[in-house]
Amino acid sequence: MSDTHIDVRPAAVLIPCGAPGDEDCGLRLILDRLGEQWTVMALAELTPGPRRYRQLERALSGISQRMMTLTLRRLERDGHVVRHVEASVPPSVSYELTPLGQSFASQVAALVEWSRDSKHQIELAQENFDARRGA
Repeated sequence: MSDTHIDVRPAAVLIPCGAPGDEDCGLRLILDRLGEQWTVMALAELTPGPRRYRQLERALSGISQRMMTLTLRRLERDGHVVRHVEASVPPSVSYELTPLGQSFASQVAALVEWSRDSKHQIELAQENFDARRGA
């Protein structure tokens, strides 16, 4: 291998499942959830502790009420979030991370940290690629 080529083959540890599409692998479930626009921000907002629906809505600037509800329902369905309804007038609804959700959020936080640390390198690589391609 020359000095200008980098071995980019993924390490075996990056593919914890069998063949791609392995139905026993939970990776697809997680990637699907992470690929949704508001999941990471909702997890970040819930990490410090329980939040009322309106608090989350204000914190997630730009999210529609429908998308907020869908995001929270999906996280609840996956076992990452628990929904609490307090019998009051009007009803008070809050959400908090489950132990599984806390674990998920800590893994996402590591990915966010890596992305911040690597952002400059990625942008530089993109610029170099574009320059070589004449883009």
